[in-house]
Amino acid sequence: MRNIIVGIGEILWDVFPERKVLGGAPANFAYHTSQFGFNGYTISAVGNDSFGKEIIDSLEEKKLNYLIETTEFPTGTVQVTLDENGIPQYEICENVAWDNIPFTSQTASLTQNTVAVCFGSLAQRSKVSKESIRSFLNAVSDDCLKIFDINLRQHFYTKALIEESLNLANILKINDEEVVIVANLFGWNGLSEKDVCLELMKSFNLNLVILTKGTEGSFVYNHKEWSFHPTPKVQVADTVGAGDSFTATFVAAYLRGKSIVESHQLAVEVSAFVCTQHGAMPTLPESYLKLFNK
Repeated sequence: MRNIIVGIGEILWDVFPERKVLGGAPANFAYHTSQFGFNGYTISAVGNDSFGKEIIDSLEEKKLNYLIETTEFPTGTVQVTLDENGIPQYEICENVAWDNIPFTSQTASLTQNTVAVCFGSLAQRSKVSKESIRSFLNAVSDDCLKIFDINLRQHFYTKALIEESLNLANILKINDEEVVIVANLFGWNGLSEKDVCLELMKSFNLNLVILTKGTEGSFVYNHKEWSFHPTPKVQVADTVGAGDSFTATFVAAYLRGKSIVESHQLAVEVSAFVCTQHGAMPTLPESYLKLFNK
C-alpha cells in the first residue's frame, strides 16, 4: 500500500536563548503526518557531530522514519528570537549538512510508494540539495501530491527558484507575508491576496493554494471553490512549526478523502494547538486524532 509521506530538505536545531528544539519545516511536516497514521519520512543530512547525533536520537524517540545522511559539514542550526507576539525571527547558518543532501539509492526507492512530498525554497539554496530535491520530485508518480511550502527566509530565494519550484508542484502553501513578496517579484502589486493566489494557480497549473494569515485566518483555493476559517484565539507559547502542522494536517486529511472544508477545519485546529506548545513537534492530543478518523 502506498502510504509514505515525505518531507525533504532542512533538518536542524532551532536555538532559542534558553533552549534548543528540533526543527526544519520538512521534518516538522513529516512528523505531523506520521501522527495521523501515515508513514512519514524526513530526508535530510546532518554532520558527524554531537548536534547530528542528537537529531538522530530525537527522531528515534519520536518514532519518525528518516533517511538522514552523515556528511563532513556541520549540523544545521538556526538562532531563533521571538518578538512580543511570539513570532519567530531566524538567523540561519550557511554551508551546513542540509545544504549537502545526497540523492541515494534508498532515496530513489522511497519514491515508488510516496503519496505526498513537501519541499521548500530554503534547502534549494545550494546546488547539491536542490538537485536531490528535484530528482525526488521527478521520480514520484504522476498522482503524488507535491506540496511547495514556499517558506521564504532571509535572502535565500530568487524569482527563478520560485518559478521552477512552482512548476514542479501541484499544491502551494504560502503565508500573508510571502504572498506580498511573490506579488512584488511577479509584478502583481495591484492584485489582492486572493487574486495573487488565483493567478499563481492558473499560471503554474496548481490544484490547490493554501494561504495562511496568522491571527487573521486562512484560505484554501482550488479551481472550483474556496474555504475560509478564522484562527482560534489561544494562549501562544510560540508559533514555530505551526504552519508546518497546518500543511501536514490538511494533506493527511485530504488524502484520507475528507473535503477541502473538512481538511481545512482540522488543519486550523491542530495548528492552533501547536501554537500553545513550545517547539515544532509536540505530541497531538487524542481528541484531534479522533476528529481525523471520523
